[in-house]
Amino acid sequence: MMGTIILGILLGAIATTAFVVGGLQLAEKGPLLNNSYFYASEKERAEMNKSPYYRQSGIVLLLVGVIFLLNCIAVFGQIRWMIWFVLLTAGVTLLYAVISSIHIDKTK
Repeated sequence: MMGTIILGILLGAIATTAFVVGGLQLAEKGPLLNNSYFYASEKERAEMNKSPYYRQSGIVLLLVGVIFLLNCIAVFGQIRWMIWFVLLTAGVTLLYAVISSIHIDKTK
């Protein structure tokens, strides 16, 4: 019982953190948390239009927050079938990340 409560609180804290950081990314505040930016050279970073990367990172982090929130609800509510919504959201997140990366590369 105590382990379930701790797990639920931890999942809720991770969801909250993902929502806050995702919101900051959408507002283009703070460091850009995107692999394309991390792997770019200093010259590429200076010339890069960061807006689509901030948007992509923000949306992905918000979706990750939804995944952890659904897990939190499943743990506290002891709802086993919630895993299907978690898996669906994870699939949508992966699909969005791939499609948005391709779209960003095409618009360069």
